[in-house]
Amino acid sequence: MAAVFLLGCISCKRRAEVSARTTVDWHFKPLEEEEFRHIFHYAHPRAKILHEDFSDRLEWHGTKTRDIQIGAIYIHNVIFNDTGTYRCTINRTLFLPQYEEHVTVEKEVELNVVAVANRELTVVIAEIMMYVLIVVLQLWLVLVLVYCYKKISEQREARDARKALRDQAE
Repeated sequence: MAAVFLLGCISCKRRAEVSARTTVDWHFKPLEEEEFRHIFHYAHPRAKILHEDFSDRLEWHGTKTRDIQIGAIYIHNVIFNDTGTYRCTINRTLFLPQYEEHVTVEKEVELNVVAVANRELTVVIAEIMMYVLIVVLQLWLVLVLVYCYKKISEQREARDARKALRDQAE
């Protein structure tokens, strides 16, 4: 299959001027199991794959600073056994003037691996609408250009006619 899948996880601070330190952990629960397995940990600048099933297949694709806003990872060489629930846990320590505040955000992503990806109807409709919109906008642009050209030509002819009348009157 050799497919790559991006597991997205975003958690933004409310105030950018507050400094923070963040770590991200990813856990995986296979389809038929009850327990999550800890598979990945990122604390800037180090990423660590923690489960042998994912060794050499996970790649950090998130923010590369101490204060992580995006905690996304790539799964390379996706296989059917990767089907299941992935949990992203973002642990952020905010360094406020008087104290430190710890914030934890959890997000879950369901991954269902199929042999052949099928395009959803909304994707097909969006693609068709995009092409229709491009054609309509190009036609509109041509019409505007023709209108402007005619307007300029009429003004030029009127100016030339006024000039000719003035020249005759003199």
